[in-house]
Amino acid sequence: MSEDLYTFENPEFRKTYWHTCSHVLAQAVKRLWPDTKLAIGPSIENGFYYDLDSTETFTGDDLTKIEAEMRKICKEKLKLERFELPRAEAIAYMEEKGEPYKVELIQDLPEDAHISFYTQGEFTDLCAGPHLDSTVRIKGNGIKLTACNAAYWRGDSSRKQLQRIYGVAFPKKDELDAYIKQVEEARKRDHNKVGRELEYFTTVDVIGQGLPILLPKGARTIQLLQRWVEDTEQAWGYQLTKTPLMAKRDLYRISGHWDHYQDGMFIMGDPNDEEKECFALRPMTCPFQYQVFLNRARSYRDLPMRLGETSTLFRNEESGEMHGLIRVRQFTISEGHLIIRPEQLEEEFKGCLDLAKYMMETMGLAEDCSYRFSQWDPNNTGKYEGNPEQWEMAQSVMKTILDDLGVEYEIGIDEAAFYGPKLDIQCKNVFGKEDTLITIQIDMLLAEKFGMEYVDTDGQKKTPYIIHRTSMGCYERTLALLLEKYAGALPTWMAPEQVRILTITDRVDDYAYELKKKFTAMGLRAEVDDRNEKIGKKIREGQLEKVPYMLIIGDKEAEDGLVAARHRAEGDLGVMSADDFAALIKEVVDTKATK
Repeated sequence: MSEDLYTFENPEFRKTYWHTCSHVLAQAVKRLWPDTKLAIGPSIENGFYYDLDSTETFTGDDLTKIEAEMRKICKEKLKLERFELPRAEAIAYMEEKGEPYKVELIQDLPEDAHISFYTQGEFTDLCAGPHLDSTVRIKGNGIKLTACNAAYWRGDSSRKQLQRIYGVAFPKKDELDAYIKQVEEARKRDHNKVGRELEYFTTVDVIGQGLPILLPKGARTIQLLQRWVEDTEQAWGYQLTKTPLMAKRDLYRISGHWDHYQDGMFIMGDPNDEEKECFALRPMTCPFQYQVFLNRARSYRDLPMRLGETSTLFRNEESGEMHGLIRVRQFTISEGHLIIRPEQLEEEFKGCLDLAKYMMETMGLAEDCSYRFSQWDPNNTGKYEGNPEQWEMAQSVMKTILDDLGVEYEIGIDEAAFYGPKLDIQCKNVFGKEDTLITIQIDMLLAEKFGMEYVDTDGQKKTPYIIHRTSMGCYERTLALLLEKYAGALPTWMAPEQVRILTITDRVDDYAYELKKKFTAMGLRAEVDDRNEKIGKKIREGQLEKVPYMLIIGDKEAEDGLVAARHRAEGDLGVMSADDFAALIKEVVDTKATK
């Protein structure tokens, strides 16, 4: 790597820097615990890690020791030197070193592969590189090991459980300090922390991973979002459907899910017993919604047919993939399918994208999102339906549409659905991990498999195209991202409690409940705190619970029909009439302001 590219702002150099740090980490562990076996140690989006098989259970004190040893290695100015071995010699070399995981990795490579290694001092590792030229390039005081978690070898829960040490490193100490501060802020906003503390959701071991319990606050917020989505979709020309949560395997065989998605499904019955009925919980709604179209003969006058549904779906995710509300096994999604004539494709795709953008902008998430054009992998055709010509056509059409609409996107190879390419709208959580929030997919295959036809203007029967899409995506994941975005202080229009009325004395209780009745009649969510507590304590608790507005009621307010209003962020709003406050909050709610 040339000298002018040695800058941390260069993503490739940053990746190389962190990759070399992973080797320094492994070398430090081997020095301290020589019997440790090495697995893999890549750079990742925010640092690096190394998977290790050790009899030592690494603790926080151990990470401190490893950091110190890493700093010593950096000061030793060890050169990183690359060499290659033929496959058989490479296997023998790693067998001699007692590294079974490296041997397995080499055995998976082709016979004629060039097997490369990197040596630094007494340490040698199997690696394709690239790396820095010397450990002195790494600034020891910019290294921080951040965590140690369990990780299965090659992500397979049936294989050996290893220990994964995570780390991060920067060329300057103040950059590391800024990163640590950023991570601390992220932890404060983590929906797993905020959502549990504010009682939006909980999890219970005897129920299982990936199956969260939505508490009253969380259930109310998701209900509000769901009503908004359904009403908005109706205004955009969607028809509401409600379909079963399960179906026989026969349906999934037609759609292709049985061949391409069976491992991700919850199946009831023996999938290999053809004599008995076998059912599965639905991982997607598409094959169910197609039955609406198939209910009777259709003509071009029925198209576009926009079908929307609030769908509960089930996916058999690996236990290690579970994360709060972001990745779960049962979830609810704003799913929909548009059955269209081919010439309607671009206009309807644009409509789906416009609706998704409207949803994101209204929730305040648009600035945190990016776009990925997810395509198939022609080298992995067994994962997909259709032939190369069909995929080339579908992806070409989608590229034209995205370019015509001016969408800036990255390309994701092997990220497509098994039946077609898609536009994934990605959103990062507070820790920088990216997940799909909304997806819009073009499908030119499944309609034919289901025998879907319409009579066109020329009287001929034709096969429609289908757009699979979500308007807001998974409600649970959206709630998680909203809790993190707003640190629990959800915008007033979606907050489970919008107004809390605080009484100073029990003499004003009747007035407080009259106000609650008034606000409830307006469609607002109001509660009364009439406990025999000091008003300061009531205000502090309201602030901690992120209630958007608090109204303090004393004798004078009750006598004159007034309220002393407070906003959780803006503080004291002054004394005003109950009607003036009602008008103020109504405007905030009706405009869906993000305050």
